[in-house]
Amino acid sequence: MEIAFLLNGETIRLRIQSATTSLLEWLRESQNLTGTKEGCNEGDCGACTVMVTSLADDGSVRRQAMNACILFLPQLHGKAVRTVEGVALPDGNLHPVQQAMVEHHGSQCGFCTPGIVMSLTTAHAQGRDDFDNVLAGNLCRCTGYAPIIRAAEAAHDAPVPEWAQEDIDKLRMLKGGDGGDAYRPRDLDQFAGWYADNPDATLIAGATDVGLWVTKRLQDLPKVCFLGGIAELQRVETRDDHLWIGAGVNLNDLREFIAPFHPDFAELIRRYGSMQVRNAATIGGNIANGSPIGDGPPALIALGATLHLRRGNDRRAIPLEDFFVTYGKQDRQAGEFVEGVSIPRQADNLRCYKISKRFDQDISALCGCFNIAVEDGRVTSARIAFGGMAATPRRALNVEAALVGKAWDEATIRAAQPAFADDYAPISDMRASGEYRLMTAQNLLLRAYHESHPDHGPTRVLEVQP
Repeated sequence: MEIAFLLNGETIRLRIQSATTSLLEWLRESQNLTGTKEGCNEGDCGACTVMVTSLADDGSVRRQAMNACILFLPQLHGKAVRTVEGVALPDGNLHPVQQAMVEHHGSQCGFCTPGIVMSLTTAHAQGRDDFDNVLAGNLCRCTGYAPIIRAAEAAHDAPVPEWAQEDIDKLRMLKGGDGGDAYRPRDLDQFAGWYADNPDATLIAGATDVGLWVTKRLQDLPKVCFLGGIAELQRVETRDDHLWIGAGVNLNDLREFIAPFHPDFAELIRRYGSMQVRNAATIGGNIANGSPIGDGPPALIALGATLHLRRGNDRRAIPLEDFFVTYGKQDRQAGEFVEGVSIPRQADNLRCYKISKRFDQDISALCGCFNIAVEDGRVTSARIAFGGMAATPRRALNVEAALVGKAWDEATIRAAQPAFADDYAPISDMRASGEYRLMTAQNLLLRAYHESHPDHGPTRVLEVQP
């Protein structure tokens, strides 16, 4: 398997022996580029952050901060990578971000500094100034972040180095291996046929989940297929009666697409992992892994989403909630894959609440999403879904029944709250007790009611678990 990409401005043509070699491992062990650090090796700490630049089929440029520890080499085919060693100016002076980090004392022990520099360098090239979001995936135990933010602000208006444009020019001229048909297909129909014949293969889109199989479980994946080259899986479309989201759409792109329709869902996505994770993780992977605490499915189920599955030339569509059969088991046949998800066009009644111990980069103790329509003071429809309350993401059907047709008032809410115990019997674990989960779900319904009144004010996703 041969790939071609740019590394700090130089063309790399590489014949890969193992398709699950991480970029971090290759940089440190083969290229002696040890500025990219190994911290958690699971995409949490950000010490291994690099900047990845790619060109879309329409010629548009995308620059992304990504975690090298869970980024496999075949995912880099046709892209440009910059590490901390490759961001200085052509005259040898430091990048504006690097210089500002020195001047504003943004580094102490220094281990996390290269990753922070790369996150801010990517943001600098993008013209971003939402530094709290940019740095949410970079953990620093020393500085308290204040000097890092001051450094980011100081560097914001400095010119972008010439190498950023040079990378784009070189990408347009880059030629080389195609990544291998079986490993990195570009045609959806071709892939569908191949996967039907190779149902034992591991499908890799963003690798934010599969990457941990390799780095933490030390799992061998003898047959893999990388889906990042299939443009059809990365499309989002606004159609007459629904929104279409391809399975390969990453979570940052999904957030941007969904925000005008359902801003609470977009805000929930902002708390899904970090910038680096969301740049890689896909909505299809979030659904297909079947996690009971994945934050995407509750919102999609509350919106009445339909899941679109394909095996070879055969396609079928099912309600998303029917996909999750029981813990670790989904309604997916051998050789069948998630092609996309569609959401009916509808008024924005959705409210999403993620309950976790930290605001950023934390797994939910529970995640509740409420899609309740009210007309003339009465509930006309209700779809309520939770993650973290059962072995699968699940609707609160008894609570819904207790609301529909009733007056939308606090008395109805109080009467409906006990029905949560009929819908869920949550377990106790390291994140929360079952009693806490059940009580919180009941209280979130009350919160959703209060927030539905115009005079309440814009309270969105709950931030902290007591």
